Amino acid sequence: MNRILIIYTGGTIGMVQDQDGQLVPFDFDNIKNNVPELNRLDYHLEVISFKPLIDSSNMSPKDWKKIAVLIAASYTKFDGFVILHGSDTMAYTASALAYMFENLAKPVVLTGSQLPIGEIRTDAKENLITALEIAASKNEDGTATVPEVCIYFDYHLFRGCRATKVHADKFDAFKSPNYPILAEAGVDIKYNKDVILSTPTEPLIVHTEFSGACASLKLFPGISEQFVQAVLNTPNIDAVLLEGFGVGNTSTETWFIQALEEASKRGIIFLDITQCGGGTVQLGRYETSKHLSEIGVISGHDITFEAAISKLMYLLGNISDKNEIINLLSKNLRGELS
Repeated sequence: MNRILIIYTGGTIGMVQDQDGQLVPFDFDNIKNNVPELNRLDYHLEVISFKPLIDSSNMSPKDWKKIAVLIAASYTKFDGFVILHGSDTMAYTASALAYMFENLAKPVVLTGSQLPIGEIRTDAKENLITALEIAASKNEDGTATVPEVCIYFDYHLFRGCRATKVHADKFDAFKSPNYPILAEAGVDIKYNKDVILSTPTEPLIVHTEFSGACASLKLFPGISEQFVQAVLNTPNIDAVLLEGFGVGNTSTETWFIQALEEASKRGIIFLDITQCGGGTVQLGRYETSKHLSEIGVISGHDITFEAAISKLMYLLGNISDKNEIINLLSKNLRGELS
Protein backbone atom coordinates (compact mmCIF):
# COMPACT_ATOMS: atom_id res chain seq x y z
CA MET A 1 0.00 0.00 0.00
CA ASN A 2 1.35 3.42 -1.00
CA ARG A 3 1.83 5.82 1.87
CA ILE A 4 1.22 9.49 1.13
CA LEU A 5 1.60 12.43 3.49
CA ILE A 6 -0.71 15.38 2.85
CA ILE A 7 0.43 18.74 4.23
CA TYR A 8 -2.40 21.28 4.31
CA THR A 9 -1.05 24.82 4.60
CA GLY A 10 -4.28 26.66 3.79
CA GLY A 11 -5.87 28.06 0.66
CA THR A 12 -9.11 27.83 -1.24
CA ILE A 13 -8.95 24.07 -1.71
CA GLY A 14 -9.76 23.36 1.94
CA MET A 15 -12.84 25.55 2.24
CA VAL A 16 -16.45 24.47 2.75
CA GLN A 17 -19.59 26.40 3.63
CA ASP A 18 -20.79 26.36 7.20
CA GLN A 19 -24.46 26.56 8.27
CA ASP A 20 -24.43 30.32 7.75
CA GLY A 21 -23.04 30.03 4.23
CA GLN A 22 -19.60 31.31 5.23
CA LEU A 23 -16.48 29.69 3.81
CA VAL A 24 -14.49 27.99 6.55
CA PRO A 25 -11.65 25.43 6.41
CA PHE A 26 -12.72 21.84 6.93
CA ASP A 27 -10.90 19.35 9.10
CA PHE A 28 -8.46 17.58 6.82
CA ASP A 29 -7.93 14.93 9.46
CA ASN A 30 -11.31 13.64 8.29
CA ILE A 31 -10.49 14.11 4.63
CA LYS A 32 -12.14 10.89 3.46
CA ASN A 33 -15.44 12.01 4.94
CA ASN A 34 -15.31 15.19 2.87
CA VAL A 35 -13.86 13.54 -0.24
CA PRO A 36 -15.34 10.01 -0.24
CA GLU A 37 -13.75 9.30 -3.63
CA LEU A 38 -10.47 8.84 -1.79
CA ASN A 39 -11.78 5.61 -0.32
CA ARG A 40 -11.39 4.06 -3.76
CA LEU A 41 -7.65 4.76 -3.74
CA ASP A 42 -5.70 1.99 -2.06
CA TYR A 43 -3.44 4.44 -0.24
CA HIS A 44 -2.55 5.00 3.38
CA LEU A 45 -3.07 8.73 3.87
CA GLU A 46 -1.87 10.84 6.74
CA VAL A 47 -2.58 14.55 7.11
CA ILE A 48 -0.68 17.34 8.82
CA SER A 49 -2.41 20.72 8.91
CA PHE A 50 -0.74 24.03 9.61
CA LYS A 51 -2.02 25.61 12.80
CA PRO A 52 -3.03 28.24 12.14
CA LEU A 53 -3.73 27.85 8.44
CA ILE A 54 -2.25 30.63 6.35
CA ASP A 55 -3.34 32.48 3.25
CA SER A 56 -0.69 31.90 0.61
CA SER A 57 -0.19 35.67 0.29
CA ASN A 58 1.36 35.46 3.75
CA MET A 59 3.68 32.57 2.83
CA SER A 60 7.27 33.28 3.87
CA PRO A 61 10.65 31.50 4.04
CA LYS A 62 9.90 30.35 7.59
CA ASP A 63 6.85 28.53 6.20
CA TRP A 64 8.96 26.99 3.42
CA LYS A 65 11.29 25.76 6.14
CA LYS A 66 8.37 24.33 8.11
CA ILE A 67 7.20 22.35 5.07
CA ALA A 68 10.70 21.10 4.31
CA VAL A 69 11.30 20.01 7.90
CA LEU A 70 8.00 18.09 7.95
CA ILE A 71 8.91 16.26 4.74
CA ALA A 72 12.48 15.56 5.86
CA ALA A 73 11.25 14.10 9.17
CA SER A 74 8.85 11.76 7.33
CA TYR A 75 10.93 11.14 4.22
CA THR A 76 11.64 7.44 4.82
CA LYS A 77 8.11 6.72 6.03
CA PHE A 78 6.20 7.86 2.94
CA ASP A 79 6.32 7.19 -0.79
CA GLY A 80 5.26 10.68 -1.76
CA PHE A 81 4.04 14.03 -0.49
CA VAL A 82 1.15 16.29 -1.48
CA ILE A 83 1.14 19.91 -0.34
CA LEU A 84 -2.20 21.74 -0.39
CA HIS A 85 -1.42 25.40 -0.92
CA GLY A 86 -3.06 28.62 -2.05
CA SER A 87 -2.42 29.25 -5.72
CA ASP A 88 -1.21 32.87 -5.44
CA THR A 89 2.29 32.01 -4.21
CA MET A 90 2.38 28.32 -5.07
CA ALA A 91 5.08 28.76 -7.72
CA TYR A 92 7.30 30.57 -5.20
CA THR A 93 6.96 27.75 -2.67
CA ALA A 94 7.52 25.09 -5.33
CA SER A 95 10.67 26.85 -6.53
CA ALA A 96 12.00 27.29 -3.00
CA LEU A 97 11.38 23.64 -2.11
CA ALA A 98 13.14 22.53 -5.28
CA TYR A 99 16.32 24.29 -4.10
CA MET A 100 15.87 23.04 -0.53
CA PHE A 101 15.71 19.36 -1.51
CA GLU A 102 19.01 18.25 -3.00
CA ASN A 103 18.97 14.66 -4.33
CA LEU A 104 15.19 14.40 -4.01
CA ALA A 105 14.06 10.89 -4.98
CA LYS A 106 10.35 11.11 -4.13
CA PRO A 107 7.47 13.20 -5.49
CA VAL A 108 6.55 16.45 -3.76
CA VAL A 109 3.37 17.61 -5.48
CA LEU A 110 1.83 20.99 -4.76
CA THR A 111 -1.79 21.54 -5.67
CA GLY A 112 -4.75 23.72 -4.81
CA SER A 113 -7.87 24.98 -6.51
CA GLN A 114 -9.69 28.02 -7.79
CA LEU A 115 -12.96 27.00 -6.12
CA PRO A 116 -13.49 25.57 -2.62
CA ILE A 117 -13.76 21.81 -2.31
CA GLY A 118 -17.38 22.11 -1.17
CA GLU A 119 -18.58 23.89 -4.33
CA ILE A 120 -20.53 21.93 -6.95
CA ARG A 121 -18.28 23.00 -9.86
CA THR A 122 -15.06 22.79 -7.89
CA ASP A 123 -11.74 21.86 -9.42
CA ALA A 124 -10.46 20.90 -5.98
CA LYS A 125 -11.40 17.21 -5.96
CA GLU A 126 -9.83 16.42 -9.34
CA ASN A 127 -6.67 18.32 -8.48
CA LEU A 128 -6.35 16.56 -5.12
CA ILE A 129 -7.09 13.04 -6.36
CA THR A 130 -4.74 13.26 -9.35
CA ALA A 131 -2.00 14.85 -7.25
CA LEU A 132 -2.24 11.85 -4.91
CA GLU A 133 -2.03 9.44 -7.84
CA ILE A 134 1.07 11.22 -9.14
CA ALA A 135 2.66 11.18 -5.68
CA ALA A 136 2.06 7.42 -5.50
CA SER A 137 3.13 6.56 -9.05
CA LYS A 138 6.19 4.35 -9.46
CA ASN A 139 8.26 2.95 -12.31
CA GLU A 140 8.63 -0.76 -12.88
CA ASP A 141 11.85 -0.77 -10.86
CA GLY A 142 10.06 0.73 -7.85
CA THR A 143 11.49 4.22 -8.16
CA ALA A 144 9.22 7.25 -8.18
CA THR A 145 7.84 8.24 -11.57
CA VAL A 146 8.29 11.93 -10.78
CA PRO A 147 11.17 12.38 -8.30
CA GLU A 148 10.97 16.14 -8.09
CA VAL A 149 9.02 19.09 -6.73
CA CYS A 150 6.12 19.81 -9.06
CA ILE A 151 2.76 21.55 -9.37
CA TYR A 152 -0.40 19.79 -10.50
CA PHE A 153 -3.24 22.00 -11.68
CA ASP A 154 -6.05 21.57 -14.20
CA TYR A 155 -4.91 18.28 -15.76
CA HIS A 156 -1.28 19.35 -16.14
CA LEU A 157 1.83 18.57 -14.12
CA PHE A 158 4.56 21.21 -14.17
CA ARG A 159 8.08 21.26 -12.83
CA GLY A 160 7.77 23.43 -9.72
CA CYS A 161 10.67 25.74 -10.53
CA ARG A 162 9.42 26.21 -14.11
CA ALA A 163 5.82 27.11 -13.34
CA THR A 164 4.21 30.51 -12.99
CA LYS A 165 0.66 31.60 -12.23
CA VAL A 166 -0.85 33.25 -15.31
CA HIS A 167 -4.54 33.64 -14.48
CA ALA A 168 -6.41 34.75 -11.39
CA ASP A 169 -9.75 33.04 -11.96
CA LYS A 170 -9.48 30.36 -14.66
CA PHE A 171 -9.00 26.71 -13.78
CA ASP A 172 -5.87 26.58 -15.98
CA ALA A 173 -4.12 29.03 -13.70
CA PHE A 174 -0.53 27.86 -14.30
CA LYS A 175 1.79 27.61 -17.26
CA SER A 176 5.37 26.51 -17.84
CA PRO A 177 6.51 29.00 -20.49
CA ASN A 178 9.96 27.59 -21.23
CA TYR A 179 9.74 23.90 -20.35
CA PRO A 180 7.41 21.05 -21.39
CA ILE A 181 4.78 19.75 -19.00
CA LEU A 182 5.83 16.66 -17.02
CA ALA A 183 2.49 14.92 -17.41
CA GLU A 184 -1.06 15.37 -18.65
CA ALA A 185 -4.09 13.78 -17.03
CA GLY A 186 -6.87 12.53 -19.27
CA VAL A 187 -8.37 9.06 -19.33
CA ASP A 188 -4.88 8.05 -18.20
CA ILE A 189 -2.02 10.07 -16.77
CA LYS A 190 0.56 10.33 -19.54
CA TYR A 191 4.03 11.04 -18.23
CA ASN A 192 6.59 12.81 -20.39
CA LYS A 193 9.48 10.80 -18.99
CA ASP A 194 12.07 12.38 -21.28
CA VAL A 195 11.76 15.70 -19.43
CA ILE A 196 11.40 14.40 -15.86
CA LEU A 197 14.48 14.52 -13.65
CA SER A 198 16.26 11.19 -13.15
CA THR A 199 16.23 9.52 -9.76
CA PRO A 200 19.36 10.44 -7.75
CA THR A 201 21.39 7.76 -6.05
CA GLU A 202 22.86 9.96 -3.33
CA PRO A 203 21.04 10.62 -0.03
CA LEU A 204 18.69 13.54 0.43
CA ILE A 205 20.21 16.81 1.65
CA VAL A 206 17.86 19.47 2.98
CA HIS A 207 18.82 23.16 2.93
CA THR A 208 16.60 25.41 5.02
CA GLU A 209 18.27 28.81 5.05
CA PHE A 210 17.05 31.74 2.96
CA SER A 211 18.18 35.35 2.93
CA GLY A 212 15.95 38.33 2.35
CA ALA A 213 18.93 40.48 1.33
CA CYS A 214 17.72 40.90 -2.24
CA ALA A 215 15.44 43.20 -4.18
CA SER A 216 13.61 43.25 -7.48
CA LEU A 217 13.77 46.10 -9.97
CA LYS A 218 11.20 45.94 -12.76
CA LEU A 219 12.05 48.36 -15.54
CA PHE A 220 9.50 50.47 -17.41
CA PRO A 221 9.71 53.36 -19.86
CA GLY A 222 10.22 56.59 -17.94
CA ILE A 223 11.54 54.97 -14.79
CA SER A 224 13.14 57.67 -12.67
CA GLU A 225 16.70 57.89 -11.43
CA GLN A 226 15.38 58.58 -7.93
CA PHE A 227 13.43 55.32 -7.89
CA VAL A 228 16.31 53.24 -9.24
CA GLN A 229 18.72 54.75 -6.74
CA ALA A 230 16.26 54.07 -3.91
CA VAL A 231 16.18 50.37 -4.81
CA LEU A 232 19.92 50.01 -5.36
CA ASN A 233 20.72 51.82 -2.12
CA THR A 234 18.31 49.87 0.06
CA PRO A 235 20.19 49.00 3.25
CA ASN A 236 21.51 45.44 3.65
CA ILE A 237 20.85 44.42 0.03
CA ASP A 238 23.32 41.97 -1.50
CA ALA A 239 21.60 41.19 -4.82
CA VAL A 240 19.10 42.73 -7.23
CA LEU A 241 16.90 40.90 -9.71
CA LEU A 242 16.58 43.04 -12.85
CA GLU A 243 13.39 42.50 -14.86
CA GLY A 244 14.48 43.71 -18.26
CA PHE A 245 12.69 44.17 -21.57
CA GLY A 246 12.60 41.49 -24.25
CA VAL A 247 15.82 39.47 -24.20
CA GLY A 248 17.04 41.29 -21.10
CA ASN A 249 17.43 44.80 -22.50
CA THR A 250 17.57 47.88 -20.28
CA SER A 251 17.96 51.61 -20.63
CA THR A 252 21.31 52.92 -21.87
CA GLU A 253 20.85 56.29 -20.20
CA THR A 254 24.13 57.40 -18.66
CA TRP A 255 22.65 57.79 -15.18
CA PHE A 256 21.21 54.26 -15.29
CA ILE A 257 24.46 52.61 -16.35
CA GLN A 258 26.39 54.56 -13.74
CA ALA A 259 23.92 53.53 -11.04
CA LEU A 260 24.43 49.85 -11.87
CA GLU A 261 28.21 50.25 -12.05
CA GLU A 262 28.38 51.96 -8.67
CA ALA A 263 26.18 49.32 -7.06
CA SER A 264 28.24 46.54 -8.63
CA LYS A 265 31.44 48.07 -7.23
CA ARG A 266 29.81 48.02 -3.78
CA GLY A 267 29.38 44.26 -4.19
CA ILE A 268 25.76 44.10 -5.34
CA ILE A 269 25.05 41.03 -7.50
CA PHE A 270 22.74 41.58 -10.49
CA LEU A 271 20.68 38.83 -12.13
CA ASP A 272 18.85 39.81 -15.34
CA ILE A 273 15.61 38.13 -16.42
CA THR A 274 12.98 38.97 -19.01
CA GLN A 275 9.59 40.48 -18.28
CA CYS A 276 8.14 38.46 -21.14
CA GLY A 277 5.94 35.44 -20.49
CA GLY A 278 8.40 33.23 -22.35
CA GLY A 279 11.81 33.30 -23.97
CA THR A 280 15.33 33.79 -22.74
CA VAL A 281 17.77 36.56 -21.86
CA GLN A 282 20.52 37.13 -24.43
CA LEU A 283 22.92 39.67 -23.03
CA GLY A 284 24.84 41.52 -25.73
CA ARG A 285 22.52 40.69 -28.59
CA TYR A 286 21.44 44.33 -28.72
CA GLU A 287 23.24 47.51 -27.76
CA THR A 288 20.70 47.93 -24.95
CA SER A 289 22.11 44.90 -23.13
CA LYS A 290 25.78 44.96 -24.14
CA HIS A 291 26.64 47.29 -21.26
CA LEU A 292 25.14 44.84 -18.75
CA SER A 293 27.72 42.17 -19.54
CA GLU A 294 30.49 44.73 -19.18
CA ILE A 295 29.21 45.67 -15.71
CA GLY A 296 29.06 42.02 -14.67
CA VAL A 297 25.31 41.45 -14.74
CA ILE A 298 24.47 37.73 -14.84
CA SER A 299 22.05 36.33 -17.39
CA GLY A 300 19.04 34.53 -15.94
CA HIS A 301 18.50 32.80 -19.30
CA ASP A 302 14.93 31.41 -19.34
CA ILE A 303 14.28 31.23 -15.59
CA THR A 304 10.93 32.39 -14.20
CA PHE A 305 10.66 35.29 -11.79
CA GLU A 306 9.58 32.97 -8.97
CA ALA A 307 12.49 30.60 -9.51
CA ALA A 308 14.95 33.50 -9.90
CA ILE A 309 14.07 35.36 -6.71
CA SER A 310 13.95 32.18 -4.62
CA LYS A 311 17.30 31.08 -6.11
CA LEU A 312 18.87 34.36 -5.04
CA MET A 313 17.40 33.98 -1.55
CA TYR A 314 18.58 30.37 -1.35
CA LEU A 315 22.15 31.07 -2.49
CA LEU A 316 22.53 34.17 -0.33
CA GLY A 317 21.26 32.22 2.66
CA ASN A 318 23.63 29.27 2.24
CA ILE A 319 26.80 30.60 0.63
CA SER A 320 29.02 33.42 1.85
CA ASP A 321 31.45 33.57 -1.07
CA LYS A 322 30.24 36.06 -3.67
CA ASN A 323 32.12 34.46 -6.56
CA GLU A 324 30.58 31.10 -5.80
CA ILE A 325 27.10 32.63 -5.76
CA ILE A 326 27.75 34.25 -9.14
CA ASN A 327 28.97 30.93 -10.51
CA LEU A 328 25.92 29.02 -9.25
CA LEU A 329 23.45 31.62 -10.55
CA SER A 330 24.56 30.66 -14.05
CA LYS A 331 24.22 26.94 -13.39
CA ASN A 332 21.17 24.74 -13.62
CA LEU A 333 20.77 23.42 -10.05
CA ARG A 334 17.31 21.80 -10.03
CA GLY A 335 16.10 22.07 -13.62
CA GLU A 336 15.18 25.73 -13.22
CA LEU A 337 16.91 26.92 -16.39
CA SER A 338 17.98 25.58 -19.75
